[in-house]
Amino acid sequence: MKRRRFGARVRSRRKWRSVVGVLRELEESCETPVGRLRQVVDAMAVEMHAGLASEGGSKLKSCSLLLTIYLLGCIGILIFHHVVRSEVGTYYALDLGGTNLRVVRVQLGGRSSSILSKDVELLPIPQHLMTSTSEVGREVVECLQAGLARNGLDMQVAVLVNDTVGTLALGHYHDADTVAAVIIGTGTNASYLERSDAIIKCQGLLTTSGGMVVNMEWGNFWSSHLPRTSYDIDLDGESPNPNDQGFEKMISGLYLGDIVRRVILRMSQESDIFGPLSPSLLVPFILHTPFVSKMHEDDSPDLQEVARILKEKLEIPEVPLKVRKLVVRICDVVTRRAARLAAAGIVGILKKIGRDGTGGISSIRGRSDIKMRRTVVAIEGVYILAIQCSGSTCTKP
Repeated sequence: MKRRRFGARVRSRRKWRSVVGVLRELEESCETPVGRLRQVVDAMAVEMHAGLASEGGSKLKSCSLLLTIYLLGCIGILIFHHVVRSEVGTYYALDLGGTNLRVVRVQLGGRSSSILSKDVELLPIPQHLMTSTSEVGREVVECLQAGLARNGLDMQVAVLVNDTVGTLALGHYHDADTVAAVIIGTGTNASYLERSDAIIKCQGLLTTSGGMVVNMEWGNFWSSHLPRTSYDIDLDGESPNPNDQGFEKMISGLYLGDIVRRVILRMSQESDIFGPLSPSLLVPFILHTPFVSKMHEDDSPDLQEVARILKEKLEIPEVPLKVRKLVVRICDVVTRRAARLAAAGIVGILKKIGRDGTGGISSIRGRSDIKMRRTVVAIEGVYILAIQCSGSTCTKP
């Protein structure tokens, strides 16, 4: 009897060591030391330069169409030269995201009172509408205008902008020092203010305003310096768009949950610490990122939220506390990597426009008494711990 108990303990320890080995491998593969982040920063800045210089010069899709950059240029003038916080009245906006449609109504009170009130309604987008094809290739504004008319709404669509450009506009409305905007949601993207003379490939269409808004489509950024794991490679290969949107697949909400699922699946295949292999673990994207966020932020002593999500979403029965802690650690590793890479991308933008504080005015004529220009980046995202980690990474030397 004693020998059997001893043998069971030995097997249990071996299985636990195997699982810990998987975790250690994940931690090492996801490491983002400052040196590596600086390499990502430099790579982002180089890609931005290349993308603005010639068609096809970069995997970034910023300004990839001449018509797009022309329209964005006009938007840039409208937003950043004519908006002086003197606007008064009611304004509406529709935000079509990857998961929800947001309808926003704001009441502007002019320079002294800014935004008087704001109402937001969030509507989940039915999957059949997300995947239907009847409007593919049609003019978006015309479709929206026709829809408003059919519903008896006497409203005119004033402008169509990318959501990052809208975030940049709102940030600039609140703070004139806003130079870039980043969205980290179901997908991810960034936009920023660029000098017109820096957009070499579009010189024939540029205005004389001096500044342009560039929509980067940075989800397609890629660099050999990005810390890619076997889980990222498998996810990419099984996705509808392999070898595309590599940066987005490492930092955005659509993918983080599935990376965590893949890690738990491997642990379940190599040991029985989660009990018998759950069929749900084999289903791609069954674990959505909001549930990863809830597990990551669970601060209860016994991690009951982690236990609940494992049971309800992955059909994993009650597991010991140390296993729940292991799951929290997996969530932390995956989301921390995402946050730090997003931060490196932001610093890459600031480096491109000379606002990262690495050189510039403090070295002019040997003077060090000139203060750095204040720089604001507008960020839209709801994963609080990820945003906090991203912010702390941005401020590290």
